[in-house]
Amino acid sequence: MIPAYVPNPVAAVLGGGTPIDFGRTLADGKRVLGDGKTYRGFFGGVAAGICTGFFLLYMETVLGISVHTLLSVILLASGALLGDLVKSFVKRRLGKDRGEKWPLADQYDLVAGALVLTAACDPGWIVAHITPLVFVCILVVTPLLHRGANIIGFLTGVKDVPW
Repeated sequence: MIPAYVPNPVAAVLGGGTPIDFGRTLADGKRVLGDGKTYRGFFGGVAAGICTGFFLLYMETVLGISVHTLLSVILLASGALLGDLVKSFVKRRLGKDRGEKWPLADQYDLVAGALVLTAACDPGWIVAHITPLVFVCILVVTPLLHRGANIIGFLTGVKDVPW
């Protein structure tokens, strides 16, 4: 899951610039995604996740193990931020503001996006590597990593809120 965990904090650091929704609103009068979802953040985050995955692929080769594939790395990294975009879309429809807490959705959007996209495009990798025990570990570790990264982001001024 490491290629899926890296994009979100990197997107927060590299974000800014043109919003993905170009400031558009839907018929409900609410923004499609909001100012927090930018092209620079999205592509920078995905690129960082893929670069991290390339490093993992290299280390797996050195160690003689095989976990990730080029495809799984790309899908995990891309899926993580696509999951975040879907969550932001739903969040706007529910009238929640940017940065407003949304327990569970805030922590697991990247997991859902990464696993759904990977399962859709590379189901064999999911079956081989996301065992029930691994899935439970993902469910336990994700909120801890999410909270830690957000506290660091808040303390360094990257995020406005520590959640």
